[in-house]
Amino acid sequence: MSVLLGCIADDFTGATDLAGTLVREGMRTVQMIDVPTGPVPEVDAVVIALKSRTTPVKDAIVESLSALAWLREAGCRQFFFKYCSTFDSTDKGNIGPVGEALLDALGDDFSIACPAFPRNARTICKGYLFVGDVLLNESGMQDHPLTPMTDANLVRVLDRQTKGAVGLVDYATVRRGALATMEAFSALRGDGTRFAVVDALDDADLKTIGEACADMDLVTGGSGVAMGLPENFRRQGLLEATETADRLTSIDGYAAVLAGSCSRATREQIAIMSRDHPALKIDPLALAKDESVAAQAIDWARPLLADGPLLIYASADPEEVQAAQAALGVERAGALVEEAMAEIARGLIATGVRRLIVAGGETSGAVVGGLGITGLRIGPEIDPGVPWTESLGETPLLLALKSGNFGAPDFFTKAFGQLP
Repeated sequence: MSVLLGCIADDFTGATDLAGTLVREGMRTVQMIDVPTGPVPEVDAVVIALKSRTTPVKDAIVESLSALAWLREAGCRQFFFKYCSTFDSTDKGNIGPVGEALLDALGDDFSIACPAFPRNARTICKGYLFVGDVLLNESGMQDHPLTPMTDANLVRVLDRQTKGAVGLVDYATVRRGALATMEAFSALRGDGTRFAVVDALDDADLKTIGEACADMDLVTGGSGVAMGLPENFRRQGLLEATETADRLTSIDGYAAVLAGSCSRATREQIAIMSRDHPALKIDPLALAKDESVAAQAIDWARPLLADGPLLIYASADPEEVQAAQAALGVERAGALVEEAMAEIARGLIATGVRRLIVAGGETSGAVVGGLGITGLRIGPEIDPGVPWTESLGETPLLLALKSGNFGAPDFFTKAFGQLP
């Protein structure tokens, strides 16, 4: 049986977020780390996790097209390009250029862009992306060290990134249902529009949009809009109903959290966990001076693991991040943290950690790569957009890979209480 839905995500935690959404809607889903080389798994959906969000545009396009080629070979009937619900992308890309390259490869000329995720307070109204009650560029994303978002109007943002025209399907149209939304898509396509930004204020809107995308070759957006896609396959008789899509194995072992994200949400989660659990902060400037910092962190953790979850983090407020970047350079500061977290993860696993939470897309990618993990089976959701997963391979681990902006303030402590 062929895979029904083939997905390409521009970072690791975003891939997990999307895969969790599909599992919750009844699709058996695996997340593969980079483009697979082995056989096609027996599942309904495959999400290929790339690390292309902040790479040079040309590299992001090459990686994404390679993933698309594998998914096409796997027999996928529809494709999904997933990016963050805060539309992380500079004016040069990578969302627009990658989306256009995928459309070209599929021989198509139209798709949507809908990063809305109302359950995580990301909504789109008249083309403007809101985080809670504030515009995207007032949410803290304007201070993002790699993809500062200074314009909340997604039509403008995407128009600066693409060669084709960008239009809007507003919430009033979406509220009239899937047929009206499809007609709006058709009208925009007829006018030569390449992408339509689509408003969404709640999950019902996302379901409507998903239904309206049933015949599209490519859908692009955040994980929220994907919640409407599985039902399309059921209507066609291609997807059976199941209540076990999220079942994972129970795995015993020590528990730990590694955090590299500098988002407001992650910093608050760190503050809460630090009140009652051992916590160690890693300084990028110290990493640049002393190669043994990661080893010291592992030595610090070893005698504490038996007493419960502990936390090792490199997260910092914007002023500290800017100071480190000024001293080390943006790329080197990030690389030092990612390499250290990967080394610490290997040390923790060697010590007996089998339950690990990682906060931050770049950090998650580094940790998963450092551990040599090639795939993840997606399990039950902890908070919107963040499920537990089980690694594929000889030494199974339970992993929660969290986007920096996601999760309730008590996410770290709550997650361990929800283990399968």
